[in-house]
Amino acid sequence: MADDLRGPDTDTRTVSVQRRVEVAKEAMRQSESCLWTSTSLFIWLRQVRRQRQFFIAAPIVLGALASFTVLQDVVPAWVVATLSLGASLFPALSDGLNIQTSVNEISRLAAEFKALQDRFRRVANITALGTAEEAEAALAELMDRMDVVRSASVTPPEKYFEMARQKIESGHYDFQVDLKAIEAAT
Repeated sequence: MADDLRGPDTDTRTVSVQRRVEVAKEAMRQSESCLWTSTSLFIWLRQVRRQRQFFIAAPIVLGALASFTVLQDVVPAWVVATLSLGASLFPALSDGLNIQTSVNEISRLAAEFKALQDRFRRVANITALGTAEEAEAALAELMDRMDVVRSASVTPPEKYFEMARQKIESGHYDFQVDLKAIEAAT
């Protein structure tokens, strides 16, 4: 009798379930990655906005102090000149540091990563319950979006990642509905 060249029969249902599980796991990994990145960016964004506010307010305050006539009678002329110089330097420093551009770019990227976080979670929890092909297609589309967002290569300083880690690990981003579901299952 001839040998069966096809090999052992594979259970296509088992393979399909395994593929869906792998898609769901990868989508959850990417969702978690987006959570960490977006949280770091949002924390950094708050600091960059404060810096921008400082660079807007400082020249106004320094210019006001330099032009205050009572102050000119009390302090030496070099102090008034230093205040005037400081007031004139802040706009140039702000332009040189591109603070407004940084605020806009960090804000855009933080929002993109947060949106991707939700989309990846949805693929893991909902789309992966359908066919493996649909789940893989949805994951591939989101990975393409992720590649575009990552291409900006904006990296927050390490201290903002540490702040994000503390917030995430302390439960700031845990949803009550998820906690109740876990509690009910145990």
